Amino acid sequence: MNKSLIIGLAAGAAGAVAIGAIASRGDFKLGGVYAEVVDVKPVTKTVETPRQVCRDEQVTREKPVKDEHQLAGTAIGAVVGGILGHQVGGGNGQKLATVAGAAAGGYAGNRVQDKLQKADTESATESRCETVYDKTSVPAGFRVTYKLNGKTAVVRMSHDPGSRIPLKDGKPDLGEDSAKANTGG
Repeated sequence: MNKSLIIGLAAGAAGAVAIGAIASRGDFKLGGVYAEVVDVKPVTKTVETPRQVCRDEQVTREKPVKDEHQLAGTAIGAVVGGILGHQVGGGNGQKLATVAGAAAGGYAGNRVQDKLQKADTESATESRCETVYDKTSVPAGFRVTYKLNGKTAVVRMSHDPGSRIPLKDGKPDLGEDSAKANTGG
């Protein structure tokens, strides 16, 4: 075998073993250092979604009346009261009894018709709707606690970073999450 080939294979194997040993420590990466992730907690937010809920209800109402002032009841009552009043007494007393009977009968007829009209109802089914809100929890990212240089910090990320966060210029490389970075979570 060629001496150069043997030296190249030996150097390659030694390099692979060295890189493997460094990588297995978990705190180094080729070209940088990692921050150790201590805790990852999912963060959720509550979303309210509106929807209509409708139900049918029985509704009872007074029927529309054709004689709002109960004129028919008043007239019929006055006639009946006048006839009954005319049966009482004689002369001027009879005239007075006829007028009083007509007045009392008219009033009574008016009240009777009013009571009958209020009792005359109709039922209908009406749809009653209201807006209700369904609440659901949706993922909003992860609250990640990590250790770097003996200090613990918290950052909000859109994904679970796993057991470590790569560093860039000595700080956690959050990539697209860098705008969300904070120290309070």
